[in-house]
Amino acid sequence: MGARANAFYAHWQLAVAARGRNSCCMQTKLQTAGLAQTLVAYNFIAGRETPAGAASFTRRNPANRDDLVTLAPESTREEVRAACEAARSAGERWSRLPAPQRALVIGRLVRQLGDAKEGLARFVSREVGKPIREARGSVQEAIDTAEFFQSEGRRLYGQTVPSELPNKELFTYRRPLGVVGVVTAGNFPIAVPSWKIIPAILCGNTIVWKPSDDAPGVATLFLELFRRAGLPDGVLNVVHGGGAAAAGEFLIEAVEQGLVDKISFTGSTAVGRRIGEVCGRALQVPSLELGGKNPLVILADADLDLAIEGAVWASFGTAGQRCTSAGNIIADKRVMPVVRTELARRAQALTLGDPVDERVDYGPLINERFLERWILQRATGIDDGADVLLDGKRLNVGDEPAGFLGDAARGLYATPRIFDRVRMNMRIAQEECFGPTVNLVEVDGPEEALAAANATPYGLSSAVYTRDARLMLRFKEELRAGMTSINNSTTGAEAHLPFGGNGWSGNGTRESGIWVLDSYTRWQAVNVDLSGKLQKAQIDLVDPEGAATAPLGAAQSAIP
Repeated sequence: MGARANAFYAHWQLAVAARGRNSCCMQTKLQTAGLAQTLVAYNFIAGRETPAGAASFTRRNPANRDDLVTLAPESTREEVRAACEAARSAGERWSRLPAPQRALVIGRLVRQLGDAKEGLARFVSREVGKPIREARGSVQEAIDTAEFFQSEGRRLYGQTVPSELPNKELFTYRRPLGVVGVVTAGNFPIAVPSWKIIPAILCGNTIVWKPSDDAPGVATLFLELFRRAGLPDGVLNVVHGGGAAAAGEFLIEAVEQGLVDKISFTGSTAVGRRIGEVCGRALQVPSLELGGKNPLVILADADLDLAIEGAVWASFGTAGQRCTSAGNIIADKRVMPVVRTELARRAQALTLGDPVDERVDYGPLINERFLERWILQRATGIDDGADVLLDGKRLNVGDEPAGFLGDAARGLYATPRIFDRVRMNMRIAQEECFGPTVNLVEVDGPEEALAAANATPYGLSSAVYTRDARLMLRFKEELRAGMTSINNSTTGAEAHLPFGGNGWSGNGTRESGIWVLDSYTRWQAVNVDLSGKLQKAQIDLVDPEGAATAPLGAAQSAIP
């Protein structure tokens, strides 16, 4: 690493090492000292570091805007092109390495992530404002992903298929695609990149990764763990910068230039459409994990305490900044009064503040853009005719809620907002809003609930609370979302289950589990003929009696 980045990493490792010491006080002090410095991120191309220069950008702590977390380079079009060419060159060797050997690198990454878990989680909290308990969970998700795909290195199965002709063998093989361009969002800066990068490299691909400009520091630390795990130069290349007219756009342009064979993107539906258009012209299938307006249904027979607990978590966990956050809580009119009262009460009781504080339920919004869009949503809801049950607001000095544990003067904090008496034709019921806001939609019975749940163009996640097994079955079958929870929240993913959506939420591709292998491999069918003569399938067939199959023309002429 560069000198300044290396100094930061030394402090960070010192913080991690403190986990094994007896003094909790010493551990906390070292972690704080190690993470209070500014990290100097760098582009990483063909094993070489390019630090931030004249064209650079900064990332500040959303809980304390005075805290300069990361300085990162703003990549040029030429640097992105060089990264793609480096990936292409490295792929010639990496793709020929047997998959179990590639998996050895993933196994070492598991150990690196495990050793770094606490320090990395604290840095995630600092750079993107994720509560420390959630940050630990996101690092654990990366560990789980690496563990899962380490074993898949011995299970990149093809099939042996019986031939219809004698002395002939048929096989299928998974082959890598080539260069994969990875573009990730800032709300899960370690978990989501792991979903993409780990299986892609296991399958023999090489990577050009454009991390979120909200999390360049997390990306630098994750890259360093790959390097320490022994990943060869050029297999993973990192270019930092923004999206439009910057590194993200340059990477998409590389598809049209023949430099990239696959794009894997997590972000907005609008950008996903643009990527889909470019990849479609190149006859490529991108992996698109996009937005959501996720329904959480509470039927009349639901366990209300459980349902409301799940609704609070789905709506306000991570300050509502998940693609799987609940957008519409659809409740039967028989239970809506209780849902309305209890949801508001519990939302008001949430503890907001500095995300590194263990007591905090949710921290700041990730950036000013998300906060401004959340502020504007209030006027949209009122114009639609919705009632404001709980009037969320941006926190300023002097109007902090009871129990607030942050700095309102320096942080991007907002209290929960709940709209009531929302109808599904309202804009706020249809449009995603990345922030601590949710809508209450009243329905009469399961039919209306199901219709409302399917009434948006999105189709990412969904949930239904009911004790009736027949209704569980029906909602599982008829909800159009890519993921459905029964008596659980809309949020949450396990590393071995497919993740992804339909409609405006994606193009049907999936992250995680064995299903993601189809996104990073192409099938090759191979036939080996050992007969010593030309055998023609569908023509030179022999029936069980040993007679040659009659040509189609002869069979037709025999028909009277």
